[in-house]
Amino acid sequence: MLPDRVIRLNRTGNARGPSPRVLAAILDAAQHAADLDPDVESEALRNRIARFHSVTPEQVVLGCGSTEILRMAADAFAGSGKSAITALPTADMMGRCARRVGADVIAVPLSRNYSHDLAAMLERAGATAGLIYICNPNSPTGTLTRRRDLEQFIRELPDTTCVLIDEAYHHYVGESSDNASFIDRPVDDARVMVTRSFSKIHGLAGLRVGYAIAATKTARLLAAGRLPGSVNVVAAQAAAAALDDQEYVRISARRNADDRQEFLNQANARMLRPIDSQTNFVLLDTERPAAEVVERFKQNGILLAPPFPGFEKHVRVSIGTPAAMREFWNIWDLKPLRHASM
Repeated sequence: MLPDRVIRLNRTGNARGPSPRVLAAILDAAQHAADLDPDVESEALRNRIARFHSVTPEQVVLGCGSTEILRMAADAFAGSGKSAITALPTADMMGRCARRVGADVIAVPLSRNYSHDLAAMLERAGATAGLIYICNPNSPTGTLTRRRDLEQFIRELPDTTCVLIDEAYHHYVGESSDNASFIDRPVDDARVMVTRSFSKIHGLAGLRVGYAIAATKTARLLAAGRLPGSVNVVAAQAAAAALDDQEYVRISARRNADDRQEFLNQANARMLRPIDSQTNFVLLDTERPAAEVVERFKQNGILLAPPFPGFEKHVRVSIGTPAAMREFWNIWDLKPLRHASM
């Protein structure tokens, strides 16, 4: 049984929640939601996203979080007789969606520096490869695959293979040529789709809004699988307000960088081995079975993500508020955990 007070370090949203401006939009939308048309509000959001990214509205596909976008991609480009290629480990939703439609999911281990092993992925991308999923930065490792490497990878893929680049954690990475977004600097390739989510730095995980940007023809194929009304009125207006509040995004990224560095400092002081993260979570080598560590923290009121395939001694720790992270280290330093047998 969980304690009454729970600290959730198993989620990857903004630990401080949405901005005051977005909270005000949520309250206002809730008061009028019964009188508003969700299709009208969704279309307004789609137009707002198109202006923000300097694309046409026809290139924007909305979804109930990124999850629905991934499902639509699997429906459109994977399926029976095809394969979907992912990293191992990575966010598992793409693999689940692809299996649901009968695709053969090929999970390729990350490279030694924890970036996507693009050479190995390319080797597996034969004639049946319908879809390749690239989460960049990747979850759960928080690591980045360089833009120029991805561009070369895409050029060498078969013409029949589509690529979905998930940029859910893009805002947490400092601007550089290695991290140039495939939305802000698109490639001239209709097979490439890019997804973003309002669940992460914008702090709207509970409202479920995500979107994809793609060439018009590709976007049309994606949108064919969209459920009507999947983005509700409150979510649409909150997402529009979040998109307008870029100052909060910048503040959140700076705070996260400071908080993440403090976490890494604390881990290094305890002779632990974290993977160098670019996101708002860190994959930490605990040097003992991760399942035991997760359970111990759960007993003490802190929830961590479950273990990931191939990383059975690592735990993913989301960067919470400073108070939450102090509590994390207090629990870590309890004698039975600190001195547990390896």
